[in-house]
Amino acid sequence: MSTVHTTKGIVLRTVKYGDTSVITTVYTELFGIQSYIVKGVRQSGKTSAGKSSYFQPAALLEMEVYHNELKQLQFIREYRWNFLYEKILFDVVRNSIALYIIELLQHSLKQPEANPELFYLIEDSLKQIDRGTDTLVANLPLYFSLQLGSALGFGMQGSYGTGTTVLDLQEGFFLAEKPLHPHYIDGEQAEATSALLQAKAYAELEQIKLNRQSRRSLLQHYQTYLSLHIAGFGELKSFSVLQDILG
Repeated sequence: MSTVHTTKGIVLRTVKYGDTSVITTVYTELFGIQSYIVKGVRQSGKTSAGKSSYFQPAALLEMEVYHNELKQLQFIREYRWNFLYEKILFDVVRNSIALYIIELLQHSLKQPEANPELFYLIEDSLKQIDRGTDTLVANLPLYFSLQLGSALGFGMQGSYGTGTTVLDLQEGFFLAEKPLHPHYIDGEQAEATSALLQAKAYAELEQIKLNRQSRRSLLQHYQTYLSLHIAGFGELKSFSVLQDILG
């Protein structure tokens, strides 16, 4: 038995279905990851013109959906914009960062369960990518990667200090000495990671000064951090694109 619910959703992936429809994978506020059939959005004609744009990756929607726990494919009854982007769709850097975050989620989210904390993190981050300053936006992939780990239950603990200058990416702790395995960062990179972890508001990311090479290196380390904790994480296609943009 399907019931109707109103929920916000973040589009992760959309593929063509039949001649005129799509199947879209959406991270919803109420139900976590869900797949929906949306009929008729690819039809030619005035009533369907532009409707496919609602289901591009990173779109933020307000939806009325039919939900049945026993079904893998659900249906969307109504949909509209929850937030209209001003820059993401037209700015190459911001678009690349948004798509990187979406692909990061595709590789990280393995279960359909709802996680409101994670939903609001994604929603707020995408809005900040659209409206934030250049420095904030450049630091946001780093901040988001660390916060994603926390939201999924394996956040890093502690902070950088005179007695804790090494960050163990495998165990998630700041240490006094380098671990026996190769998955760690130290010195300036550990200090920058500590600053990113301690940021309580997006505006604080503007105060964290990193050059392009530091961002590229940290992004690589945070990929390692996530892959150590998420089974089957795999490689991200957008990673090399973002590395080029940050470099």
